Amino acid sequence: MLGDVIDLLVCPVCRDDLTLAAGAARCPRGHSFDVARQGYLNLLSTPVKGDTPEMVSARETFLASGAFAPIAEAVAARAKGVVGDAGAGTGYYLARAVHDRGLALDVSKHALKKAARAHPRIGAVVADVWKPLPVRDAAFDTLLNVFAPRNAGEFRRVLKPTGSLITVTPNSDHLAPIVQRFGLLSVDDEKDRRLTGTLGDHFARDATEPVAGWLDLTAAEVMSVIAMGPSAWHARAVEVSEGARVRLSVQVTVWRPKS
Repeated sequence: MLGDVIDLLVCPVCRDDLTLAAGAARCPRGHSFDVARQGYLNLLSTPVKGDTPEMVSARETFLASGAFAPIAEAVAARAKGVVGDAGAGTGYYLARAVHDRGLALDVSKHALKKAARAHPRIGAVVADVWKPLPVRDAAFDTLLNVFAPRNAGEFRRVLKPTGSLITVTPNSDHLAPIVQRFGLLSVDDEKDRRLTGTLGDHFARDATEPVAGWLDLTAAEVMSVIAMGPSAWHARAVEVSEGARVRLSVQVTVWRPKS
């Protein structure tokens, strides 16, 4: 899987080419990075706090229920060519969007253990979105950013001039009423304005599609959706005894690189 995407990558130390040999990725200057036995490549020089094994397990369980399948379908319908995913997690969205080949980027090695096996044409690399990505200029036709941090300058650099950035962001009523019931992290009404402010110097908004509906979740699924995201850090003592009808409400937006 890494062999299919190694030409998209560069050494995080010197930005030179990488090649695979004997279970490692190496550059001509001698920098070497081991490939984990689970199939992912760690190109992060300094460890960064990412999703824990418990959060990854909860996300995998919840996404397997199909509750967020409408989001994945909307994203996949707009993806083309070589697809990257910044903040890929378990690779759920990338696996459904990949056409040619895909590269999953995330700070959590626990998540990338899953992403490396999510699709036969996906490679998984540990990388920090807030730092220069270990990716060539203009490597991707499509870059996904689903419920994840955004680095507009780097996103623009790794996209082809004719490519597209696809973001998925929650609306203020997303996952209501359990956000209020369990005191989870909420989304304010200024989210969309801040998104434009973050990306506007490098991207122009091309199209936005709302994906909305109601989800009838079991108690176990409610617990999983709480435990899989950032609220997991703030909701350690949550106990769920019954299911809930929950709002699905997000924006899928396509952005074109500015010249």
